[in-house]
Amino acid sequence: MTALLLRDLKLSIRSGGGALIGVLFFMTVVAVIPFGVGPDLNLLSRIGPAIVWIGALLSALLGLDRMFQTDREDGSLDLLLMQEHPLVLTVLIKCLAHWLGNGLPLVIASPLLGLFMNMSEVAIGATMLTLLVGTPALTFIGAVGAAVAVALPRGGLLVSILVLPLAIPVLIFGVSASYAAVEDPAPFMPPFLILVAITMFFAVIGPIGAALALRNTAD
Repeated sequence: MTALLLRDLKLSIRSGGGALIGVLFFMTVVAVIPFGVGPDLNLLSRIGPAIVWIGALLSALLGLDRMFQTDREDGSLDLLLMQEHPLVLTVLIKCLAHWLGNGLPLVIASPLLGLFMNMSEVAIGATMLTLLVGTPALTFIGAVGAAVAVALPRGGLLVSILVLPLAIPVLIFGVSASYAAVEDPAPFMPPFLILVAITMFFAVIGPIGAALALRNTAD
């Protein structure tokens, strides 16, 4: 499992540009917002957490289609399906490697973009914390979509269509928790704990659904 984690981590970074393309797209999405809304620093500060979260969500969708596609192209997916280890555990390891290579860099880059949006230190910290908790859920949801579309031509578009509706609750509670951290009447913990619960839920359901989809694809 450790060897699989290291192998997939290297592939997730190398394949299609990996983390670099995701971070660059993340920065591009956030950077164009001030040109659209104008130089109002107060407005940028208010909408900053939502913009950072939307940019992270769109960036997370970029590499999802490659989660199993590379294994299918080189034939290693068939070996993974025939190995003795449970396929669910294998999918879980691949999700972890994908998040380390693609999701974690977005979390690390978020404070810089928060400064670009004139966000306060508390808002930047809350947004980074919610991204750290919420982006794994996007990976687990994306694993199901990637497994369904692995055998289809131009599956990348299908993955985005499948994943985006399921990712909306993650976006809602991530942004809500970020705003609650800087707005006194709104408590931070309820939306944050719901976000944690969503991530834990998809950490269980996602690998199981992806494993079933890969089995059906093989059959």
